[in-house]
Amino acid sequence: MSVDEITSDSKSKMEKAITVLQGELKGYRTGRASTALVDNIRVDYYGTPTPLKQLAALATPQADSIMIKPFDAGALQAIEKAIKSSDLSIAPIIEGKFIRLNIPPLSEERRQQLVHQAKQTGENAKISVRNVRRDANKHLEKEEKDSIITEDDLKAGKKKIDDLTKEYVEQVDRLVKHKSDEILLD
Repeated sequence: MSVDEITSDSKSKMEKAITVLQGELKGYRTGRASTALVDNIRVDYYGTPTPLKQLAALATPQADSIMIKPFDAGALQAIEKAIKSSDLSIAPIIEGKFIRLNIPPLSEERRQQLVHQAKQTGENAKISVRNVRRDANKHLEKEEKDSIITEDDLKAGKKKIDDLTKEYVEQVDRLVKHKSDEILLD
């Protein structure tokens, strides 16, 4: 593999780490209701764990509530059970063919816990990015050892990988700071 191919491959892997981080941060509660809170809850639907967003229409009619309308009315009880067993700590209220989740305001202590969790998630994303850097550097060293690339190419490749790593670590920091501010200020 050439230096450019290794760099390109590393960039796509780092991009995936950022995408995963963004998805995880969406699930952290702020003061407002968001369908992202329940998007990834898995419901035991006829013996198959199915994401809630595939079983129901999700909406936020007010800033402090989420409405869940199952496509199949028979799934109502299964959805209620999945929400109760999730780590949301919100009691579902069945209203006919709908489920309503009232989002309570966050206490200061809970906000601090969520910020801590967001930072931990960010650290995990940084670890993923750094692991990609480590693997890319090993790959470059192997290519140089096998005389596929020159020593100058190795140095240039490592610099490119380090620059990419720095860029993506900064992006992780920005995402976590934005989410932390959102949690604390809402």
